[in-house]
Amino acid sequence: MMMSLFLAGSSLLSFNTGFAIWILISLIVFLGIMYKFALPPIIKGIEEREQSIQSSLDAAEKALREAEKISKDNEEVVREAERTAQSIRKEATKEVEEFRAERMEKAKEEAEKLIEDAKKSIDQEKQKALQELRKEVTDLTIEATTRLLQKNVDSETNRKLIDETINDLSKN
Repeated sequence: MMMSLFLAGSSLLSFNTGFAIWILISLIVFLGIMYKFALPPIIKGIEEREQSIQSSLDAAEKALREAEKISKDNEEVVREAERTAQSIRKEATKEVEEFRAERMEKAKEEAEKLIEDAKKSIDQEKQKALQELRKEVTDLTIEATTRLLQKNVDSETNRKLIDETINDLSKN
């Protein structure tokens, strides 16, 4: 009786070369399919988001250049006021300087806001892309594991185990 249990247990621990080769072939095919079909759309989406954010940054830089041009125009107005008259000069200079400071401050605030929004958008899009990638990898891993094991396994339990594994990997 004890001997038959020992022999039955050893078959569980034995190495089956044919089965290992099929697992290796399945893994290679799975990785090839992921590389061919799943990776390009993800990379394309990330590149499109990057281009969109870059155009926002370019718009912010353009706004800053326009603000500098306005500043130069304001300086010319100051020179004209100085030539006009001594009595008007003090008041005109004061008004122009206040106006210029206001516009520069507004332009700087707008440029900083645009840059900050772009950075936030980049971070959000990056997080979204990472979440989508994790979900896609989880779904594909569940599907591949279920097919390999040929068992009915609870999808929610699998998802939790795989999420924990991915979280452990991302911590390392």
